[in-house]
Amino acid sequence: MNKRLFSLLIALMSLSLLGIIFVQGYWISNSYQTKEEYFSSNVKNSLLNVAAKIQSRELDDYYYIYSDMVDSIGSPERVTINELLYATRDGGVDEKSVFYNSILEEDFKLSTNILDTEIDSIQFKRLTNRKKRIILKSGLDGNNSSTSEIETIDRLTDFERNQFDAAFKNISGKKPIHKRTNKLEIDTLLTKELADHNVNTPFEYAIFSKTLATKVQSENFELDPGNTYSTPLFVNEDLNTKYQLFVGFPGKKKEVLNSILGMAALSLVFTGVIVLAYSSALSQLFKQRQISQIKSDFINNMTHEFKTPIATINLALDALKNPKVKDNKEFLNRYLGMIRDENRRMHAQVENVLRISKLEKNELDLPKERLKLHEIVESAITHVELIIEDRGGYIKTHFGALKSSILANDSHMTNVIVNMLDNAIKYSEDTPKIDIYTENVKNSIILKIRDQGMGMTKSVQKQIFEKFYREHTGDIHNVKGHGLGLAYVKRILDDHDAEIFVESEKGKGSTFIIKLHLIS
Repeated sequence: MNKRLFSLLIALMSLSLLGIIFVQGYWISNSYQTKEEYFSSNVKNSLLNVAAKIQSRELDDYYYIYSDMVDSIGSPERVTINELLYATRDGGVDEKSVFYNSILEEDFKLSTNILDTEIDSIQFKRLTNRKKRIILKSGLDGNNSSTSEIETIDRLTDFERNQFDAAFKNISGKKPIHKRTNKLEIDTLLTKELADHNVNTPFEYAIFSKTLATKVQSENFELDPGNTYSTPLFVNEDLNTKYQLFVGFPGKKKEVLNSILGMAALSLVFTGVIVLAYSSALSQLFKQRQISQIKSDFINNMTHEFKTPIATINLALDALKNPKVKDNKEFLNRYLGMIRDENRRMHAQVENVLRISKLEKNELDLPKERLKLHEIVESAITHVELIIEDRGGYIKTHFGALKSSILANDSHMTNVIVNMLDNAIKYSEDTPKIDIYTENVKNSIILKIRDQGMGMTKSVQKQIFEKFYREHTGDIHNVKGHGLGLAYVKRILDDHDAEIFVESEKGKGSTFIIKLHLIS
């Protein structure tokens, strides 16, 4: 895939995912805000109802007392009669009706002792409505022949109630708040009203007189502006009040969150699935791209590895055709040796590739037997000692382990050590200097192969056991190989239930550590 197209695809996928996350976040935030507004609306309506019921209850209490006293009062201080008179005639029956409608206003002063206030008395009016209808019927000679009368008398109690309410609201403010309501009443009314409005969150309350808290409050009330609502209490005729009822909900946020928790959780789960799927897809894309690059490198390296021996063999064969070479046994043996060595080299490369392929398919049969690790190491050293001598280096053993018996496959375990020694030689720019250590740790034997070569970075250390992986230093062929050696080592050691680690620092060499189980 084109690098630019690949980057554009990743960018589009990332933007789409960010868009989905943003939409989900916006939806959750909007849902929370909507639920919070719904909660606030229900609480405010509940508080208004509570305030109205408290004030109505107070008015009812005193109005009942007032009504009883009004009926027992004697003569009024002043009496006023407003009278309305009008007549109608019904021509069909020769009947005339005369209507008298009078209102008797009696002014009284009512002592305010019943209200527990400092005011001596209240002016009020008692109104009585008297309705009278006189029906006059004419005789045959035109004179009135008969008269009938209908009279009704009733009190105008609605008017009296209104005047009492108006007067009481203006003077009741003189009473202390704890005599006008109490904790039980507020608690009972709040519980009922909030439940009716589907608000079941625990609450605390307090009545404030302007900015000061009164005695009428719950034990744990705290004035938190974010979770507290208020409503005016005991409003007078001028719509003024000095009292405010505050109700706080410490668990408000939890209540609102719980109301959207189910949908929010599902939304987050689905978003999480999308993120995981996106991450997996992205990982696969990068891995496929990396594999593509690694395979390309592998083909280039294998081509290079085979090209050199093939060219050498061709040159040797051409040389053998030369009559002078045919007659010279020294040259003949030299070129035949070169052909044999290069052929063996190509065969070894093919074997490495086939070996890895068989390991991947679990087709290798690895019979194991009791072996001495020290003997395996000594055998592996013989395979590379000529190369080390040729480069003027050394390989030294420091066998500190007293026990070295392991259960292993002789051929493959030898190849493991050879591969690691060959790796140490290839990545030693100068003279290869290799030290091999062993030691016993509990029921295990630790094998350390230390070189003084190029070393490697932390990022490289994490990938060196991956198939086809090779560290690049500018020139892809600066170190011969195809990235299969350490992958083979890791696979064989896994089959032996062994572990391998690497300790390295760039420019200061590397130490490969193998941990194998001992057998008794």
